[in-house]
Amino acid sequence: MRSPVFEEFDPASDCDCPGCVHWRRVLPHSRAGRTTAHPAARRALALAAMASAALGAGHAVPAAAAPHAPHRPGVSAGDGHDTPQGGKAPLYGPGGLPAEPSDTLKPTALTRTEIIDRAKIWVAAKVPYSMNAYWSDGYRQDCSGYVSMAWKLPGNEWTGSLAQYGERISKEELQPGDILLFHNTADPESGSHVVIFGGWTDHAHTHYTAYEQTRPHTRRRSTPYAYWSDSDKYVPYRYKGVTSAEETDPGTVPGKEPVSGTSGAAAVTPRPGAAYFGPGAYYAHVTPHGRMFAGDMGVTAGEAGPSPSSHGVPRYPGRAMFRPGAANPYVTQLGRQLVRKGFGGFYPAGPGPLWGEADRRAVEAFQRTQGWRGGAADGYPGPETWRRLFS
Repeated sequence: MRSPVFEEFDPASDCDCPGCVHWRRVLPHSRAGRTTAHPAARRALALAAMASAALGAGHAVPAAAAPHAPHRPGVSAGDGHDTPQGGKAPLYGPGGLPAEPSDTLKPTALTRTEIIDRAKIWVAAKVPYSMNAYWSDGYRQDCSGYVSMAWKLPGNEWTGSLAQYGERISKEELQPGDILLFHNTADPESGSHVVIFGGWTDHAHTHYTAYEQTRPHTRRRSTPYAYWSDSDKYVPYRYKGVTSAEETDPGTVPGKEPVSGTSGAAAVTPRPGAAYFGPGAYYAHVTPHGRMFAGDMGVTAGEAGPSPSSHGVPRYPGRAMFRPGAANPYVTQLGRQLVRKGFGGFYPAGPGPLWGEADRRAVEAFQRTQGWRGGAADGYPGPETWRRLFS
């Protein structure tokens, strides 16, 4: 009788079958005590051998097929959190040895910019996802290890313990460096997930920039609030160690016109920090800084200079308020004035706060009535367009 030939296999390190989960829990950092064969493969070998004996010689027995991880229905590829996570663990050094254990819960002081900058390091390196491997900085390469790294925690936490380093906040309070946490008590290892909030991408707060560790590697992308799936189960948290140093240091910048009774001294507003001005950022800080830096720059050939904020003409807010993707009250104010001047035919549903092609075409039509041509009638309002439109 010819003996059947079987092939053993070594499963992927992030296999989430019950057998592998058990061995990872018992021997999380040792390969010496772990057999190379997958538990399901050993069962398949035993069953196949029994079948061979029962069938006898001359009956071929097909090789046992390697089992696959169960498919999770209802989650499209790339849009779910197929991110099984490891448990609490210390930091690991280059030699694979754990660092000195730390029992302190005292948070390390970090600014929001520092948190986002740390998160960007893994995005740039495209750190591969793994629930039991550790990156060169000592942090586990799963979603909770990623947040532990960005928050500079003393060890690797998991979704069941990250909340102790933060304070619960509301959606309206979210700022760069905060997190959105979903700890699935029914299936903590395979159903939980956590992402880092990087800022709103629209004025309606329906999408935000998410920094997350997921298969195949760390990524940064626009994400619907609160997440692609299980959206209602995510809870916003703010790191307890976040500081406001970047909002007052190294100084302040002009942000308001002189107030009556201040002897002409300009009022100042705090400097908000670089985290608030990344691509897609939508914050109130952008408006005064855009006004300050744009000011009366970029005047076209037909616009001689800035318009005065007097004689009934409202103050010109700056060209940055009228760029593609801009959303602010000045766009609405401009659109309503264009309607009053007879250029409302370009608006299919009336003017609004989001700058669009209808606004640009209406402004261009107005500029042409002023005798401007070519680049002078580009559809973007400068100070002279603003003055003539509102005078």
